[in-house]
Amino acid sequence: MQLGEFSKFLKTLSLKPIQVLDASIALSKYVPLNLSVTNKSLKSVNIASISELSQFIKHNILQQKGKVAFGGYLETRNIYKRSGHFKNDITEERNIHLGIDLWSEATTVVLTPLDAKVHSFKNNTNFGDYGPTIILEHNIDGVVFYTLYGHLSLKSIESLKVGQVFKQGEPIATLGDETVNGNYPPHLHFQIIKDLQGNFGDYPGVCAKTDLDFYSQNCPDPNLILKIN
Repeated sequence: MQLGEFSKFLKTLSLKPIQVLDASIALSKYVPLNLSVTNKSLKSVNIASISELSQFIKHNILQQKGKVAFGGYLETRNIYKRSGHFKNDITEERNIHLGIDLWSEATTVVLTPLDAKVHSFKNNTNFGDYGPTIILEHNIDGVVFYTLYGHLSLKSIESLKVGQVFKQGEPIATLGDETVNGNYPPHLHFQIIKDLQGNFGDYPGVCAKTDLDFYSQNCPDPNLILKIN
C-alpha cells in the first residue's frame, strides 16, 4: 500500500470518533490548543518552565470549559529548543511535531484505539524525550501499521510483554507526570506510523523541515481515526 493510500485507509476504519483517553471524558470536553510558533500569546510564557507551561495549558482548558486540550500535528514549536535532543546536527533543528498531543491529568487512562499487540516498549530518558513509551502493532485486513504512545507512567511498562494482545478500547497505560515523562506537563503523544524503520520502543515524534515530506506521509494525521474535530 502506497503512503498516500494509507491515509485514505485510516479514514475509513471508523465512521465514529475513536478515543485513546478515558472514555468517560466526553469529546465535547476536548478543546483545541495551539503551541506553535505562530501563537503570539506564548511569547509571554517561558516554555522552558514546566510550571509556566502547565499554567498556560490549564488556563486554555478552563477558559474553553474543557477537560482535555488537543492539537499539535505538524505544528512548528519552540518548546524543543530547551533540549539538545532535538538537533540533528549543529545547524538543523527538529521542531515539527508528528503526532497529536492530548493534554490531561497525570494517571489519566490510555486506551488502545484498535485491536493490537505490543510491538515494543521502552523508557526514553533523554531530557525532553518521551519517557515511558509503548508501540502497538495493528493488522487490519492485512494492512500492518503502528501507533505510538509517549509520556506515560513508569507503571505502564512495568509488567508489559512484547506480543501482549489488547482489544479495541482496553486500557493499556496511564499518563505520567513531569518527573518521568520527559519533563512536560502531563499529556499523551499519540502517533500513527506506517513504517517503523527497524525502531524498537521509540520513533521520531519531531522532525526537521528537510525531512517533513517523508515523515508527514509515514506518520499521517492521527485525527484521521480519532475524528476529534
